[in-house]
Amino acid sequence: MNILLIINDAPYGSEKAYNALRLALTLTNEHESASVRIFLMADAVTCALTGQKTPDGFYNIERMLKGLCSKGVMVKACGTCVDARGLRQLALIDGVEISTMAQLAQWVVEADKVLTF
Repeated sequence: MNILLIINDAPYGSEKAYNALRLALTLTNEHESASVRIFLMADAVTCALTGQKTPDGFYNIERMLKGLCSKGVMVKACGTCVDARGLRQLALIDGVEISTMAQLAQWVVEADKVLTF
């Protein structure tokens, strides 16, 4: 089963990105037949920035995304959203690629389930 998670919210301030990544981790750990993809849009593109420092005991979106990328989960960030926020020159987490709306459209067509956060 192909599952696409579209995340729109910033990494911190609400728990939408956190909960989306928790679900992605659970799907990859507990359902081997599930193919998970993540597309970051709007303020969620900041989830892909490196150097996130959070207090001890607090979740860290960078660590969560790195873990997913290391498991082979494809993660893409909307290029228009990246540009609108002036992030094009900043370092992104290894494995996260800047992408396009055309790529998102393709992923939607290929997905059995699309979840938005």
